[in-house]
Amino acid sequence: MVGPILFCDVHSLVHRAHHALPSMCTTRGEPTGGLYGMSSLLCKLLRERRPSGLGLAFDEGARRRRAVDPGYKASRKPLPDELAAQLVRARSLCQAIGAPALRVAGEEADDVLATAAREAAAAERDVLLVTGDRDLLQTVGPRVRVVFVGRRGGPHVDYDEDAVTAQYGVPPARLPTLRAFLGDPADDLPGVPGVGPRIAARWVSAYGDIAGLLAATDRLAPAHLRAVVAAHAEQLVRVEALGRLVTDLPLGPGPHFATWDETAAAGLRSWFEELEFRSLVGRVTPA
Repeated sequence: MVGPILFCDVHSLVHRAHHALPSMCTTRGEPTGGLYGMSSLLCKLLRERRPSGLGLAFDEGARRRRAVDPGYKASRKPLPDELAAQLVRARSLCQAIGAPALRVAGEEADDVLATAAREAAAAERDVLLVTGDRDLLQTVGPRVRVVFVGRRGGPHVDYDEDAVTAQYGVPPARLPTLRAFLGDPADDLPGVPGVGPRIAARWVSAYGDIAGLLAATDRLAPAHLRAVVAAHAEQLVRVEALGRLVTDLPLGPGPHFATWDETAAAGLRSWFEELEFRSLVGRVTPA
């Protein structure tokens, strides 16, 4: 049986590990705490999930979304120098294992991963997306699952279609519509006041997307929220659009991952040696 392709959201994983672990650096003074946390997780996933391929995706800004809404992620502070340096360094992992660096100018890693996952699933390959960003849950489908990495050492959660629906009350593809009602403070996206997750999930289940729901405003229950929804119509359309991932970015010719074999494993060991992650070298085994 061919194992899944493991696609990693590098920005998310390094960022979370950087804030979860004590500061680390090499004998040369290079910061490595976030890279070590990501690497430790990667070793665990390679051992337990036995993937057939490994792909790495990177953020390249959010120009397209900010053209729609200049306030998108506007409150986020610049990355600390120590973290920014590790994200740059993480790109050398691609060369080490023989994988392309998956990135598109002006686009976020979520959209890059959504595109890579769609293409792999269309080729009848199973996919595991590894991320700390819930936006990728909308990509879950028959061949695509998400391993969600918890904050500060919290448990990792595997999501298939049933798990997403059980937690949010709507199927994966409807999550951008649900988010339009609930908002997302992390991305500076407003919600609709008075509309909680249960009511929003019920409406989304009944009417589908925001266009269908706005067409049925006069039938929404409870009735006192009809005027609120109507007053926030433009916002709902905009936030739904901002939350929906793009799946047709120009990633270039494939494959968009490295075959996970002894050659790639040797490259990963060498990368660990270079970063002085000696405790991880022995944990690397090919599929």
